[in-house]
Amino acid sequence: MQNKEKEAGREQSRSVSPYRAGFLGRCPKCGEGAFFKPMSLDIRDTCDVCGFDLRAADPGDGAQVFVILIMGAIAALVGFILIGGMHMPPWLAMTIIFALILFGSIWMLRVFKATLVALQFHHDAAEGRLTDGEDKDA
Repeated sequence: MQNKEKEAGREQSRSVSPYRAGFLGRCPKCGEGAFFKPMSLDIRDTCDVCGFDLRAADPGDGAQVFVILIMGAIAALVGFILIGGMHMPPWLAMTIIFALILFGSIWMLRVFKATLVALQFHHDAAEGRLTDGEDKDA
């Protein structure tokens, strides 16, 4: 009976798209509650709407790696366009690129971090562990 209830809870959580929940910064279970603490990149302890425990969420460094690589490529491309193509003064181009990197990185970190955690919950990702029934006397 517990397995059926657990499976029903999983199906409800899987009805929320992890990509939509991540992009909007919403709870991966209900898709309604806020995922982050206000004005922060810190994950809330629980969802305000459904009470889902988010303390087990661990995006690791995956989001930062993606953001660094993507924003580096975008900044280089914008720099080439502004300085090489539009002949903009370097100080103005640097100011624009700095603002682009600052605000773009913060926005992308929120999206990527929330999406990675939502995908973890969607696929029931957890640390690997040995089961009790495996070869104990070996």
